[in-house]
Amino acid sequence: MKHLLCTISLFSISALALVLPAGNASAQQAKVMGDKPAFDDLPSPEFSGGKQKTFKPKDWLELEAKLRISMSPAPLSKTCERLIVKWYVAVKNPEKSGSMLLLTKDIEHVNAPLDEDVYCSVYLSPASIKRLTGFDRAGKSSVEVVGYEVLINGERVFQETSKFKVGWWSIPTDKISRSETVPLLKKSETPFSAMWWDRFIEESTSSGR
Repeated sequence: MKHLLCTISLFSISALALVLPAGNASAQQAKVMGDKPAFDDLPSPEFSGGKQKTFKPKDWLELEAKLRISMSPAPLSKTCERLIVKWYVAVKNPEKSGSMLLLTKDIEHVNAPLDEDVYCSVYLSPASIKRLTGFDRAGKSSVEVVGYEVLINGERVFQETSKFKVGWWSIPTDKISRSETVPLLKKSETPFSAMWWDRFIEESTSSGR
């Protein structure tokens, strides 16, 4: 009887070991290093082929950041399966001098290569720039500050800003008000979608809001 009880106990412990997680030994730690976000005006690209139409290219505003992602232990795929970049862009309020409008965008990325420089980006269209500035080529000058956060598995692992203190976007102030007056766009929503493909992290087809 005692032998039977010992056998049952050993079986129970073995079964429990299979069910319980391995703990810290199997936990995967993600680390992200990134540069301050940069922004610049880019003229609308012109593509050849088909019937050509005459137009004068206007400027888009591109905001981008360079990231380097590492994971320990590194998966065999050498990629980060999924991450989210949350963008915060404060632009001058055209209707109230001295104040800013806060534009936001969450973009989900997939299959980010590990341990190499990769880029993420977000955009303002020429129509949005004109609404903010009254001009076709003044997008860069309308930006006051750009910040971003990187989330992996729902956990914030990195954040950076072009100026001010990191986290300025969540500090209550009467100088900044959230706005949906103009939308920030992910790269796949712009005419740059097929350009510089290997420079940027692939976007999820269901990402963005």
